Amino acid sequence: MKILLVYPEYEETFWNLKKVLRILGKRVAYPPLGLLTVAAMLPKKWERRLIDLSCKKLKEEHINWADYVFIGAMIGQKKSVEEIIDTVKKIGKPIIAGGPLFASSWKEFTRIDAFVLGEAEDNLPALLEDLKNNALKKIYFNKKYPDMKKTPIPDWSLINPSNYNSMCLQLSRGCPYNCEFCEVVLLNGRQPRIKSKDQILAELESLYKIGWRAGVFVVDDNFIGNKEKIKKEYLPAIIEWQKKKRYPFVLSTQVSINLSDDSDLMRMMIEAGFATVFVGIETPDLDSLVECGKNQNKNRDMVESVKKIQNMGMEVNGGFILGFDSDKPSIFKRQIEFIQKSGIVTAMVGLLNVPPRTRLHERLKKANRLIENPSGNSSGINELNYIPLMDPGDLIDGYNKVISTIYSPKFFYNRIKTFLREFKPKKLRATRIRFYHIRALFGSIWFLGFMQNGRGYYWKSILWSLIKKPGLIPYAVGLPLGLIHFRKLAWIKQYNSYFRKNL
Repeated sequence: MKILLVYPEYEETFWNLKKVLRILGKRVAYPPLGLLTVAAMLPKKWERRLIDLSCKKLKEEHINWADYVFIGAMIGQKKSVEEIIDTVKKIGKPIIAGGPLFASSWKEFTRIDAFVLGEAEDNLPALLEDLKNNALKKIYFNKKYPDMKKTPIPDWSLINPSNYNSMCLQLSRGCPYNCEFCEVVLLNGRQPRIKSKDQILAELESLYKIGWRAGVFVVDDNFIGNKEKIKKEYLPAIIEWQKKKRYPFVLSTQVSINLSDDSDLMRMMIEAGFATVFVGIETPDLDSLVECGKNQNKNRDMVESVKKIQNMGMEVNGGFILGFDSDKPSIFKRQIEFIQKSGIVTAMVGLLNVPPRTRLHERLKKANRLIENPSGNSSGINELNYIPLMDPGDLIDGYNKVISTIYSPKFFYNRIKTFLREFKPKKLRATRIRFYHIRALFGSIWFLGFMQNGRGYYWKSILWSLIKKPGLIPYAVGLPLGLIHFRKLAWIKQYNSYFRKNL
């Protein structure tokens, strides 16, 4: 049997740093961890190939070679998925699809032959048996959440690691919180399931053996979902492994804001090599936090919580949402003020989206406030799939104001200074200069110091760092690269808003 695994391209989003990655000599941020894991579950005798469309074009010869085409996709890859289906079906090959995109909207994809709607560990065996017997069913779905001790090491042989900015591994699935707008609990459960310590060490070793010596993103829904187990078993093991290998990996992950409440946990994460965490801040407005069930963010000074994490030596990236029912016209100014005070350089601000099957979806459906087929451009930028209580035009205008402000050179470089004032990184090893570091240095100087508007802010920021924080010059040079992407994204959003208003 010959299986072609195809990973679609992402649409233009905060996460899709194409231009910045090109400067670094990379094609895409992360490899398709899900498909690589599925590939490792296939029978050893079966042939397999993987096409990541961010790295390589899908050609007829690839499809002609395959008996079946497997597609794994996230919601932000829908447009690319439709293009893949067109290409594959013209040649007449059967398609099997899985991933978050299809979990709730599989009925929209009428030309796909079969769907794996749950996690692969408990669904793939039945699918593989039916493929052997030429008895493919339409749906493969097991309601139970599988034991992650069944999960194999991803098949890294199917990719060229040099195409990627960071590798990935997954320690756990699930999150103990149940935010109204989030579909993680639906997909992965509320009780975090975790791999064995030996599995994690084996995955780290597998990345080391393929020669990887850079960033590793731990893709858990919430890395600290089971804090006690992480502190007692997993972090000590990762620390020991990293020390033994002389810290080959710089780690990043996703956490909840209550990380800031546990100094011991933060120290252990830093000693394990964690340098960056993504935190769902969402909003500084208490009423909106209550509304969406973001209980872990309530009753705390979130700016101070962010600064505690920065003080310990980790950069904080943050997610923010506009469009809650409780949002007042003042929310736009408050979001800007919070982002600036917190020193969150990479602030990912989005309009509220209503994923199917979430608690938010059910509430708005009962209120007849869902827009089943939202209008707007195909990229989904500035697109609402619900009727907000705030005037939609005011919401979108306010959103664009936030984006254009925080990603203006003045505000962006001020945020870098705020961050560098708080940031106290722990040096775990001597810095190893690699080629992409050199590209980042010259790319930063060329594009931001000479080519783009805001050059004065760039040089003032570099000079300030040289005088005030000379040990953090790599951050003063590297962080501004994000501005290249975020300014472009802000411009696209504003353009699309203007275009729709003037149709």
